Amino acid sequence: MRSIFFLCVSLIITGSAQSVNDDITQSRQNAITRTVEIVSPAVVGINVIEVREYRDPLSNLFGNDPFFNQFFGNRNYKQEVKGLGSGFIISADGYVLTNDHVAGNAKQITVTLTNGKKYQAEIIGTDLVTDVCLLKITPEKEESFQYVKLGNSDDILIGEWVIAFGNPFGLFDNMDKPIVTVGVVSAKGMNLNVDNNRSYKGLIQTDAAINSGNSGGPLVNSVGEVIGISTLIFTGGVSQSNIGYGFALPINRVKAIVSELQSKGKIERNFWTGMDVRPVDAQIARYFSLKQAQGVIVSDIQKNSPADRSGLLIADIIVEINGERILSNESLMSIMQESRAGDIWKIKVYRDKKIVTIELPLEKQKK
Repeated sequence: MRSIFFLCVSLIITGSAQSVNDDITQSRQNAITRTVEIVSPAVVGINVIEVREYRDPLSNLFGNDPFFNQFFGNRNYKQEVKGLGSGFIISADGYVLTNDHVAGNAKQITVTLTNGKKYQAEIIGTDLVTDVCLLKITPEKEESFQYVKLGNSDDILIGEWVIAFGNPFGLFDNMDKPIVTVGVVSAKGMNLNVDNNRSYKGLIQTDAAINSGNSGGPLVNSVGEVIGISTLIFTGGVSQSNIGYGFALPINRVKAIVSELQSKGKIERNFWTGMDVRPVDAQIARYFSLKQAQGVIVSDIQKNSPADRSGLLIADIIVEINGERILSNESLMSIMQESRAGDIWKIKVYRDKKIVTIELPLEKQKK
């Protein structure tokens, strides 16, 4: 009887302990852990080999003079450089998104999945201006890839939880799993003048740690939807490590780029407006009774050009295009970099001391 009693007590204690463990496990699971479980299989590590050409600044000093070449030789050379980054699968048949600065110039791209399998990827299309690159890996027979759901970056909330997935410092190669960091949306609509050849506009800022190798990885909300591509970090000139500010391309902007890359393999930006502009300086601002020297003034319009047909006039001061304030030539150039033939600019101009709205269709550049 005594042994039966202790057996019953043991069972009760064991059952209670199991119940407690179950409760703890359930309490540890939350929206973030569930999102990590859902999204992780679609995150990939990307290793690239690209050829970079290094040119000696003195190589052209003497031209091809054989006398000097016998002493100096040809000191220009090409070198294979290895790089790494992150990406994520957006379709069951193997389309992968990453940054142009990760894979856009690669001659060889290896994509590693979380199950350890490696695939050689091809570049479907890449765009330096928006820093978006679309890759494709080929599934084996009857194979399909787990992929992420693309969300709506227009309705993100300042302060909402976000999760950054990626391959910082190449750790993915050792673990076959993405590294996860958590933070909040710190700001949105951020415009950065980081590189003259790229247009970083409308970025999502987050305090989720984004480090070297995270570039191209997804920034995901707490319901498992990708809202951005992790692209930039702010280092403050201290190092290449994150010190609190990371930036992601909003996914709604990326969707349109992906569609065009899939259909054309590139982004067509061969358009013309037929107008010349110059920045509004202090003298122009005084002449037109402007409070500040901001905007650009139309200085010339070609006859029968898109600008001419739209109703723009010389001396119109452009203050806004498609809802974005035009403060200087740089503001206008940023918009031009993102635009392409077929787009329509909704322009607000200051004319005769009032604001006039004009639509300017961007036409393909005539040869």
